[in-house]
Amino acid sequence: MSAPAASPPTPSNLKRIVGASLVGTTIEWYDFFLYGSAAALVFNKVFFPDSDPLVGTLLSFLTYAVGFAARPLGALVFGHYGDRLGRKKLLVISLLMMGGATFLIGLLPTHATIGTAAPLLLTVLRLVQGFALGGEWGGAVLLVSEHGDAKRRGFWASWPQTGAPAGQLLATAVLAVLTAVLSEQAFISWGWRIPFLLSGLLVLVGLWIRLSVDESPVFKAALASAEARRSEGAAEKMPLVSVLRHHWRDVLVAMGARMAENISYYVLTAFILVYATTAVDLPQQTALNAVLIGSAVHFVTIPMWGALSDRLGRRPVYMIGATGVGLWMFPFFQLIDTGSFPALLLAVTVGLVLHGAMYAPQAAFFSEMFATRMRYSGASIGAQFSSVAAGAPAPLIATALLAEYDSSVPISLYVIAAAVITLIAVGVAQETRHRDLTDVPTGSERAAQKAGVPSQSGASAADRAEEGSSSGSVR
Repeated sequence: MSAPAASPPTPSNLKRIVGASLVGTTIEWYDFFLYGSAAALVFNKVFFPDSDPLVGTLLSFLTYAVGFAARPLGALVFGHYGDRLGRKKLLVISLLMMGGATFLIGLLPTHATIGTAAPLLLTVLRLVQGFALGGEWGGAVLLVSEHGDAKRRGFWASWPQTGAPAGQLLATAVLAVLTAVLSEQAFISWGWRIPFLLSGLLVLVGLWIRLSVDESPVFKAALASAEARRSEGAAEKMPLVSVLRHHWRDVLVAMGARMAENISYYVLTAFILVYATTAVDLPQQTALNAVLIGSAVHFVTIPMWGALSDRLGRRPVYMIGATGVGLWMFPFFQLIDTGSFPALLLAVTVGLVLHGAMYAPQAAFFSEMFATRMRYSGASIGAQFSSVAAGAPAPLIATALLAEYDSSVPISLYVIAAAVITLIAVGVAQETRHRDLTDVPTGSERAAQKAGVPSQSGASAADRAEEGSSSGSVR
């Protein structure tokens, strides 16, 4: 049975949907990145005060990495219910969870007040942050991807991606203002709490905007189709089972594609605060200002890369970014080592622009890999499971390499290795920019297409019934 056709949104509705996704992701990334910046600047002093400064920083980044460990679980839970209940409902829940955890971090007593219970409570709240963010990304990009058309999907879907630099920009700006107007003693004593408490106000704004948008028409059509099949007695498999059976290659491609993107980003924005202040002895304010300006440029260039992916394809633009980031690593650290702010700014800005070439097409690229009724699960699993091996340990590994070798060379090689993995993953992937999201081919159909067999005869009747029930694609 065919699903009802999904009518395309008007331009004004699409912009409202993009705005709702962007505001929500900005707030969520503000919360997440605020923790990373605070881990580099202050958490080693207020939660791990008895440690050597560099060891304290390592411990701070360890709690930072814990948040990434919860992201795959968030991807599984939010992906499952997002594919069953819809994108919008789960996005509201993720926003409330993230904002609530961040607000509570601002109220936490320090090590000086309650001892080791302080870092333990910090770790628990970090786990909640990671769990919420694991479900946020997939829903936000799908809500936009499934509302737009294929011709400009890369451009529109890249706007929720700008939530990352916007959140980084907002978090860094607040920290930069506080460190500029407060003494170091005042900032460490109470000033660091202010940006965490501000999250409560931001969440209210984001919630109001996010509740005003409608559910994805592609999902509505797929849900109606699935309900019609269920009324006829057809059983629907869990989205996770369907993803792992029919889209496991796409999951592996997505995981590999994220390696260079994820690792390079946290080296460029989080580890740089450690390297600039400890290895080069630059002031904290100088490093924060460089990340602040670089994030602003990053925000502007992401939609440009997204639009270019609509013209050239997702794979070519993604590979430009991976190659560029790998080649930039040695000049990146050499520029920072000069101790010059213009050189530091150039290093960060060029690195983030190149990163944007991977990050911009990622939303549309991952969305186009998976069928509708397993798309939230597939995109989230591919994106978030890789974060455990990529973004989670990146600042930790970079800091440990610096402590062990007192050189940036091993760190550059680490990022280059990640770039090679990403180039291989994207190189073996199929180009997706012309795909209709209502009819993404399933695993057996793709195999049949490669063999030159028409899709109807390329899969068995049992396979088509099972895959169609799982995906909800319009046939």
